[in-house]
Amino acid sequence: MDTRSKILNRTGLIHQLETLRASGKRIVLTNGCFDVLHVGHVRYLTGARREGDVLVVAVNSDSSERRLKGPGRPILPERARAELVAALEAVHYVLIFDEPNVEPLLRELRPHVHAKGTDYTANTVPEREVAAQLGIRVAIAGDPKAHSTRDLIARIQGRSDA
Repeated sequence: MDTRSKILNRTGLIHQLETLRASGKRIVLTNGCFDVLHVGHVRYLTGARREGDVLVVAVNSDSSERRLKGPGRPILPERARAELVAALEAVHYVLIFDEPNVEPLLRELRPHVHAKGTDYTANTVPEREVAAQLGIRVAIAGDPKAHSTRDLIARIQGRSDA
């Protein structure tokens, strides 16, 4: 399968998820920048996939990542990041989004589970209230947060602050 075919726009994704939901599939939504893909990302997405049948990954747009991470980011453009994430076996669909968080996507996509990484707790997930209102279970997935793109970039640049 061409991994680029896993990257959908909102309309296409909503249609796919309606079909999957009608056949009884449990849908998981997770999100992130995935700027320089590393083992922590793979473990996070693999853990998120275990929470249901279909894993949808929302990848921050370039402008969204710049707002979140600051100047010099992203390293890779959004389409490249989306394609790398889509190439992972655990991932079924990828959507590029521009909002500051995934609350609008939770409302539009209505997943069964919203998965976040271990840098969050059930009480610190930014979208927890919207998820609760919609009856979406929040799950914490992945290994302990011992990996970061920021640290990886610093190591590549030879900086000692990593």
